[in-house]
Amino acid sequence: MQCPNCHQEVVPQATFCNHCGAPLAAAAPKTPYAQPPAYTPPPTYAPPPVASAAMPENIAAAVAYITVIPAIVFLVLEPYNKMPLVRFHAFQSIGLFVAWIALQIVVMILGTILHIIPVLGALLTGILYLVVGLGLFVAWILAILKASKGEWYKLPVIGDFADKQARS
Repeated sequence: MQCPNCHQEVVPQATFCNHCGAPLAAAAPKTPYAQPPAYTPPPTYAPPPVASAAMPENIAAAVAYITVIPAIVFLVLEPYNKMPLVRFHAFQSIGLFVAWIALQIVVMILGTILHIIPVLGALLTGILYLVVGLGLFVAWILAILKASKGEWYKLPVIGDFADKQARS
């Protein structure tokens, strides 16, 4: 062992240097090699949690009918796009929206044609708008109620299309 002050050799048990008198307690014996750190296993990570739905399946299915936007969002976002009931009602909602627009265009064309008849044409056009609008509104409300109960209620024509799309 060497004195840290004068670098003279001293006995390992000495507390002071025999040559310069410097205390040796502060100087620790040097080891030629550094000790490797003890092995610590790498941390284990838990797998990421499975995405859980923020709302129950039947509520998401009913919300898909509010407008066409939630229906499209539910078809894109996980975990809703993996739920068959939500997929079915989202596709049916989109189908109902397209049918609504198509029927409104047809009624508008028929109304234009019926306006040729002076007074009766306007009355028939108003009744046609009322019947088609009321029928679509009732189908929409019925679909929301059935979806909120978790039922696979199929609207005529649109339901078969939605079922085929939801199961593919």
